[in-house]
Amino acid sequence: YRENLTKSEHLILLEGDVRDVEMVEKAVQGVDVIFHFAASVGNKRSIDHPLVDAQINVIGTLNILEAARKAGVKKLVVSSSAGIFGELKILPIREDHPVEPDTPYGCSKLYEEKIALSYSKLYPMDVVCLRYFNVYGPNQRYDAYGNVIPIFVFRMLKGEPLFVYGDGEQTRDFIHVDDVVQANIKAAEANLSGVFNIASGERITINNLIELVISGRNPVEVIYTSERLGDVKQSIADISLASQRFGFKPQINMHKGISEYVDWASKIVGL
Repeated sequence: YRENLTKSEHLILLEGDVRDVEMVEKAVQGVDVIFHFAASVGNKRSIDHPLVDAQINVIGTLNILEAARKAGVKKLVVSSSAGIFGELKILPIREDHPVEPDTPYGCSKLYEEKIALSYSKLYPMDVVCLRYFNVYGPNQRYDAYGNVIPIFVFRMLKGEPLFVYGDGEQTRDFIHVDDVVQANIKAAEANLSGVFNIASGERITINNLIELVISGRNPVEVIYTSERLGDVKQSIADISLASQRFGFKPQINMHKGISEYVDWASKIVGL
């Protein structure tokens, strides 16, 4: 990460696959910090494609760790997930909450954390695992495996019905992508290893989310259907540890974040 590049510095973009060992080794040469974002993301995707999930999240992570070890990289920031917790027992969720993932995705992300932290104990490499909750923001994909926010927003803009799994009273802790970027930079700059929740520390029901999405716009039909396998009912994170250890503090609330996302999506749809 560079805010200002000198004349002798330059950025290089390498396009490849995290499962490609040679590509990964090439990418980490001369690197001080690795931000590991590569992943097969989502509970439903992992249920539909468990082998792909493991190949990317498990083997891909091992490729990065081995390449980092060989290259002498000093810091690795890993993108983990609240999916490692499974059905929640205690709210708000602290980092020491029991981890009992109930999908292949949750299992692969938990493995990713454990194997990465083991490298921090074996080799001179700090490893920070950031457990993202529900991330949203501009440029987020809209497809069957996407986050509920882009799905709701794009369907609303097209006048299509919104489908809710369950009664809509399940809660989620959403965090804007700009706050996730802040968390990654702060974690990279801090002299520490460990796991940390990255979320807003606030929760909203799906029904209230729909109200935010359609606020001031033409209403659309909301269709309630059966609950979906792998979805937790309640979620809210305790983010005090990240705040204490490296100064993480979310800046963007849901009202502002959703409004900006709808404005961005409207341009994509052509409204």
